[in-house]
Amino acid sequence: MATKSQEVAADIAALLRARNALLWVVTREEARVERYLFEAAIAAQYVPLTWDCGQGVADMNGKVDTKLSESKDINNALSIINNRALGNKDDGNGKLAVADKKRHTWIMRDAAPWLKGIVGIQTCRQLRNLARSLAVSPRDTAQNIIILTPSGDVPEELAGHATVIEWPLPDRDEIAGILDVAVRSIQEEKVREAACPADTKEAAIDAAVGLSGEEAASCYAKSLVSIRKIDPVLVGKEKKRVVARERVLEWYDPIPGGLDAIGGLENLKTWLLARKSAYSPEARAYGLPTPKGCMLVGVSGCGKSLTAKAVATAYGVPLLRLDMGALKSKFVGESEANIRKAFRVIEAIGRCVVWLDEVEKALQGATSGSADGGVSTDALGSVLTWMQERQGEAFVVCTANEIRGLPPELLRKGRFDEIFWVDLPTETERVAVLKAALRANKRTETEIDYTEVAVACREFTGAEIAAIVPDAMFKAFADGARPITTQDLVEVAGELYPLVKTAGTRIEELRSWSQGKTRRASKTEAEVALEQEPAPVRALDIEAA
Repeated sequence: MATKSQEVAADIAALLRARNALLWVVTREEARVERYLFEAAIAAQYVPLTWDCGQGVADMNGKVDTKLSESKDINNALSIINNRALGNKDDGNGKLAVADKKRHTWIMRDAAPWLKGIVGIQTCRQLRNLARSLAVSPRDTAQNIIILTPSGDVPEELAGHATVIEWPLPDRDEIAGILDVAVRSIQEEKVREAACPADTKEAAIDAAVGLSGEEAASCYAKSLVSIRKIDPVLVGKEKKRVVARERVLEWYDPIPGGLDAIGGLENLKTWLLARKSAYSPEARAYGLPTPKGCMLVGVSGCGKSLTAKAVATAYGVPLLRLDMGALKSKFVGESEANIRKAFRVIEAIGRCVVWLDEVEKALQGATSGSADGGVSTDALGSVLTWMQERQGEAFVVCTANEIRGLPPELLRKGRFDEIFWVDLPTETERVAVLKAALRANKRTETEIDYTEVAVACREFTGAEIAAIVPDAMFKAFADGARPITTQDLVEVAGELYPLVKTAGTRIEELRSWSQGKTRRASKTEAEVALEQEPAPVRALDIEAA
């Protein structure tokens, strides 16, 4: 199967055969992409040449054409291309030599900066004239230009002539090839065989997906020279630098314990663990679709955000927080560009958990007629399109406290795999939350009556239950740094004024809305009791001997 880069190279070869005179290739990976461009040019029966302002014209092996001594200047280079299209060979000094019937593809590395502003207007006009003439030049002297640049900002004057191509990052197959090359570079056969065993290879590839080819090769090399084997964890840390560099997403380190750090929400946790298996090589071979994610709706402080953090730990992938409000800008068009950039980074990272926290606030203007110039509406459109059409392996977790602020089109099937309702914890869950909070605060007291504390915390949110543990610790510390007791926890709980007292009406409205529209994240007390009830035993009539 062809890699994504090979598919793009084949597309470029077709464009060259179709006499597209100017291609604008967007990439930061000059060396890797040039190899594919050479192949594309040769496949289209062109001789590839490179140009940059440091060495001038060179062939695909890097040999500089010393006869074209003035070609370091881009305007002279464009004149040479024009002369070649006319069948004339320029010696670099403005003199025409013998006719040259070769077809060339000119890969220009440094052209983009020369086309900007007033200073570049002459070069831009020269390139524009050249793009118009090259398309109709004789077939046997056909010339075309590929501008290689990290920027996708094509000058308006060239927009009608340039075909823009965004070069993809290496996919799994290409990363696998980079990994094989790194392992083969080890001289000692025994070390080479142990460097990346079969059970590590898939994880090592997953860890590097989202990095450029050079970044992946460097990470593999660093791992090999450091510990003489490929460590997926070490390779995966490089992704944090990628996210920090783009400045459109927040990287969160995984929380210890994963889903075990969450008290209760058993239905939700069971569902999440079932979806984890969809990322295995067996699931990929079976053709199982990649999970899209879930929407968590419910009472504030009941574990929605904590779940998003815990999922990343359980899945062993990075956690990226997308704050759509922070991406908004006062400049026209920049907000939409930031959102699209964030989605590109997510797709590049590969396997990850994307956390959209309190999404109803970020998209509120799309449904309430906000006077923001349509930015919220455009953001909603971008989110909906991406969630429906995305091809990556990102698992999206959206959290919302106020369902009435969400646009209906966001909730329809296809955007998410499931919508869960997260309610106030049941008594069983309050016990589980209390135990998790004690573990998180490194308390090992065993004399706690969990049931009594759970009763005292009736109608508390999970965050409120967790908050009574440090408050009880302050109380016990002030009393001679003794261990905390059940009484400490009960007294602290009695002093707390829970959310249900201040927002009871709104919580009831949310519960009413959730009926028949969402799936419960928690098991009811009746379900828990039924699971704990022992199975009936058959009573046999056996006479005593």
